[in-house]
Amino acid sequence: MKLLPAEQRRAMYAIYAFCREVDDIADEPGAAGDKRRALAAWREEIGRLYDGEPRWLTTRALVGPVERYALPRREFLAIIDGVETDVAPTVLMPRREDLLSYCRKVAGAVGMLSIHVFGMPRHPGPRIAETMGNAFQLTNILRDLRDDAALERVYVPLDLLRENGVVTNPLHDGFAHPGFPRACAALADSARGYYAEAERLLAEIQWRRLRPAVLMMALYRELLGRLERRGWTRLDEPVRILRARKAWIVLRYGVF
Repeated sequence: MKLLPAEQRRAMYAIYAFCREVDDIADEPGAAGDKRRALAAWREEIGRLYDGEPRWLTTRALVGPVERYALPRREFLAIIDGVETDVAPTVLMPRREDLLSYCRKVAGAVGMLSIHVFGMPRHPGPRIAETMGNAFQLTNILRDLRDDAALERVYVPLDLLRENGVVTNPLHDGFAHPGFPRACAALADSARGYYAEAERLLAEIQWRRLRPAVLMMALYRELLGRLERRGWTRLDEPVRILRARKAWIVLRYGVF
């Protein structure tokens, strides 16, 4: 984040603070009904933000960025809608289209807000935001398969699982099915496709304007590669980017 001028940096911190608070509603213990009411309260607060009457500390910090960068209200609401998916007691994605819709809300919307701060609200900015959002979220899903399943969440689409022979309940014994690694590999291929498309779009512009996003893409792409090398049958083995490798990536995309 230090790669940005101070004004843009403050805007991004405010956006991330909003995302963190909304995400915490889904991830912290509590009844689903209480969580939905908390998200409904956030929708009301976003309305007050755009009416110029925010009440909460986080939304007050967003007043300047909303005005300065014309941040779209619909993207804040999309993030809330995406988090509401995770509030359900059980989360399953019936089709690939459902998964991509979820990715667009929880990750693509953050990208859409970011490109306004970076000064790229027009082509190819929005498509870069969408493709990066898909790539990042798919990588997160593949990294967190075990942790999500413990929360009764499986984001690998059911239609993709069925194509690979997994017809049992994925929340119970789907991981043990020999078709499950094939489904994960297919999802990883999709993520790689989105990284490649984002890279192609970045080649059309001066990518340093989006340097924080490019740095994040490099780190996430590295993580995906390490997940693929570990494979999809040893999910209990954690995958991390070594500090030295992370430092090299930061230097490559963050300084030079």
